[in-house]
Amino acid sequence: MELFIFSFGALFSIMNPLGTVPVFVGLTQNNSKRERAGIAFWTSFNVLIILLLSFFAGKYILSFFGISLNSLKIAGGLIIASSGFALLTGKFTEHKGMKKPRVKDDIHTRSEISLTPLAIPMLAGPGTISLLITYNQEYKGMFDCLIILGSVFASSLCIYLILKSSHYIVRMLGASGINALSRIIGFIVIAIGIELIVVAVLSILKLAGF
Repeated sequence: MELFIFSFGALFSIMNPLGTVPVFVGLTQNNSKRERAGIAFWTSFNVLIILLLSFFAGKYILSFFGISLNSLKIAGGLIIASSGFALLTGKFTEHKGMKKPRVKDDIHTRSEISLTPLAIPMLAGPGTISLLITYNQEYKGMFDCLIILGSVFASSLCIYLILKSSHYIVRMLGASGINALSRIIGFIVIAIGIELIVVAVLSILKLAGF
């Protein structure tokens, strides 16, 4: 249960579906309730597939590019910490490249938004992918793998429920409420990123004999 809470909390915080709510509302304001539910479902399904591929293909990606686990932890930690800082400073949308005029025009003319930009890069970005690759290398036992997969499925389900209810969430919390929650989550995400970097550095020092 401890591993499930830890992995679910990390995945949920880094993906931050609450931070995606305003974007989802803006992109689906002209859709019907049924259409919004469909987009929410396919977004969460796409996220699930990306997370599963990241987890199971992680060791092959590391092997193919000759990347050590400690290097991945440091790179992933930097990406995760920068995402957390963007959440903390209220620049999450800019951090995901959603403020660029050309990107915004492309989004509004795109017929399918569940894969991009919602699943990638808003939810399943580089930070989430690197975290799951790290989990793949650290938790090799069958029971641990099942727990991680359970947290992946639970995170995807939460994404579906949050996006499906996004218009209600905006009405209840308002933009200020969502921003406040995102900033709290941002602080947690920064801590997760720094923890990954610290663990990697300590491991490198230990291997070097310090």
